[in-house]
Amino acid sequence: MTELREENLAVEQEEELKAMDMETKNQIFEEDTESILEMLENGDYYDSRSAILKYNEVDIAEILEEVLDELGVDKTIIMFRMLPKNVSVEVFSYLDGDDQVEIINGITDREISFIMDEMDFDDKIDVLEELPANIVDKILDQTPRDERKLINTFLNYPEDCAGSLMTPDYISLQETMTVEQALAHIKKQGMDSETVYTCYVKHGGRELKGIVSLAALVTADSDTTVSDLMHTDYVYVNVYDDQEEVADVFKKYGFLAIPVVDNENRLVGIVTVDDVMEIMEEEATEDIERMGGVMSDEPDAEYLDIGVFKHVKNRLPWLLFMTVMLMITGTLISQFEHVLSQVISLVAYLPLLMGTGGNTGTQAATLIIRGLSVDEVDLKDAGKVLWKELRVSIILGLILSAFNFLKIVFLDGEPIMLAMTVALSMVLVIVFAKLLGGMLPMLAKKVGVDPALMATPMISSLTDMVSSCIYLLTASILLGIAL
Repeated sequence: MTELREENLAVEQEEELKAMDMETKNQIFEEDTESILEMLENGDYYDSRSAILKYNEVDIAEILEEVLDELGVDKTIIMFRMLPKNVSVEVFSYLDGDDQVEIINGITDREISFIMDEMDFDDKIDVLEELPANIVDKILDQTPRDERKLINTFLNYPEDCAGSLMTPDYISLQETMTVEQALAHIKKQGMDSETVYTCYVKHGGRELKGIVSLAALVTADSDTTVSDLMHTDYVYVNVYDDQEEVADVFKKYGFLAIPVVDNENRLVGIVTVDDVMEIMEEEATEDIERMGGVMSDEPDAEYLDIGVFKHVKNRLPWLLFMTVMLMITGTLISQFEHVLSQVISLVAYLPLLMGTGGNTGTQAATLIIRGLSVDEVDLKDAGKVLWKELRVSIILGLILSAFNFLKIVFLDGEPIMLAMTVALSMVLVIVFAKLLGGMLPMLAKKVGVDPALMATPMISSLTDMVSSCIYLLTASILLGIAL
């Protein structure tokens, strides 16, 4: 009766939450989390359990992470053990790898065995990949032999390939089955599968022959054979395809799941969209970090979980590179010392030109990198990109140079020839920066380097160096100053 009352209360609270707007929900969630932390700290476990169970598994995992950070592992284990068993399994799958290790180290072997038995296979593989080897061995020792063999097979796939993403939990049908037999099989196996909307038709053993949708099965006559309904022009990925290629297939076709085959076209698993979304997030994070000059080898790690020295290691390479480039720029400027000494006012506009070059080059690079990543731009489009960026840069250069010309003459009170020098230099700098920003990412992809590396640090460093040379050479010509 107590469990029934709790369940009814949780349902009522959930309905109340659905009726609220997102901002209100977030505020209530934060307040509830603080309240739960306070109750746990005071040992009021019954009320804290009731409070936490009104949320879904994802939110509960977030609350547990807060408990672990604020109150330590002992209170976290107590809270975890108070959750209903089916809820605790789902919550565990949403925890970070480090938090999962803390939980596993604090619970019994029997509890570990239950969690692993109840988890979806692909979630289980994800968990095992994150855990230390000694804990993995401990878990596998309690796993049935057949499943242990399958787990070891999945764990041996390279980390960034389709095989490491896939799950063996799918609906497979034989092409000789009737619709009636197929639906009976789906009813029997459906609860243990990642998806029932698409079924995979095999011939004889494991050879993939086609796919058939659940909609086609339920609307067909019961004596129709699966082979008459299946599509043989299906999209698939190889077990060793890179995870980025797999993500591109999902983005292109919008599927919920895609079959994974080996080199002999035998079906070995499926990749589902929820796993690919995680890969897309990791790849986007990696690109953002590289565009900012951060060479991280753990794109899925959270900022606060990365140690200070790891942050230093991730950021130092590009900072050293930019320091060397700036030293070269400084050396080049020193070669024009005679020009600068003749017209001191030239120095005031050097940062303006260098900054404008860096900004315009970064703009172009960002757009091209994004276009390459979503397949809007290809290497064969290099000529089109060059022509477009040339036209864009000329228009932008003329507008910005006219603006600065007027400012230098009427506000700064400088001579017209100095204003002309800055204006012409700005046009040349913007044209160079735009063409460089458009071409460098494409050149990087051509030679097999991540285009994201050609973003802010590289573009800024090169344009600073070239901009200063363009400006001072233009000044020496227009102002008649001998080098």
